Amino acid sequence: MTIKWGVISTANIAKKAVIPGIKQSKTGEVYAIASRNLDHATEAAKELEIPVAYGSYEALIQDSKIDAVYIPLPNHLHKEWAIKAMEAGKHVLCEKPIALDAKEAEEMETASRKAGVVLAEAFMYRYHPRYQMIEEIIQSGEIGEIRGIHGAFTFNNAAAKENVRYRKDWGGGSLYDVGVYPISAARMIMKAEPQAATVHAFFSEEHDHVDMMAAGILEFDNGIALSFDCGMWAASRNRLEIIGTEGRIELPSAFVANQNEQDHFYLHTNKGTKEIEVPHVNQYALQADVIGKSIQSGEALPYPADDAVLNMKVLDACLTSAEERRRVEI
Repeated sequence: MTIKWGVISTANIAKKAVIPGIKQSKTGEVYAIASRNLDHATEAAKELEIPVAYGSYEALIQDSKIDAVYIPLPNHLHKEWAIKAMEAGKHVLCEKPIALDAKEAEEMETASRKAGVVLAEAFMYRYHPRYQMIEEIIQSGEIGEIRGIHGAFTFNNAAAKENVRYRKDWGGGSLYDVGVYPISAARMIMKAEPQAATVHAFFSEEHDHVDMMAAGILEFDNGIALSFDCGMWAASRNRLEIIGTEGRIELPSAFVANQNEQDHFYLHTNKGTKEIEVPHVNQYALQADVIGKSIQSGEALPYPADDAVLNMKVLDACLTSAEERRRVEI
């Protein structure tokens, strides 16, 4: 069974990354794309060699030939269209963050259970084999006990003030857009949930008062913390460092996969520094295959919908902390 995907929106992330990833996957094909403007959908379909174009989201989710839907809409539309798609019997891959808050995410999870369909959050980096390699290094004891994690994801898009990232009521801001990456990575590596968040942010009047830069600490058990920063008005970085008692693991490009030497990571111990080479793979294709195989076999996802709910609880705490300038227990 080949999974027939429909894509709701002609967003850049869909056209440049996720659609090519599904096309390279072993389990799926992109069958249809929808826009609220039929001309836009038709143009994208022609450009990306997609068989069917729709001029409404409703028409796409009612197409009985479509098995699964990818949703890269602005954040405030995730819940509405994910639930509509699931009620129509479609499996859903929803762009991160899955919702505006944990309450919305819980409603989406409930809808997925009721409909008996897969709901997944699109954190593509988690499916790259380097994270399995990193887990094996940690389990081997080479870096000793974990003492801390530091993550950073920043870029500068501040001049594009019309961008959806700069609409507060649409779920704009750097925590929603890129802060979720180090947050989800720390939870994945620690296999645990943080107990509290403390975040300081720069809110820009020029950008509808969204957080353009944020820095924070998440408190895990045993005195371990994630320290992180994220931003949309800063020089580009997407790094992660895992610090242990006997060494550390450094990922110069932790979330973006370039399919070249930048994807490699480094193991630093008292024996010296070792560059760990990783396979050159398309992590969007790997994401599509993990979800596709779950749809085909009924096996549980490695990161099911309840993981997305937990991640949103952390993000809720981070946003509250930044806005109210206080430590927030989770």
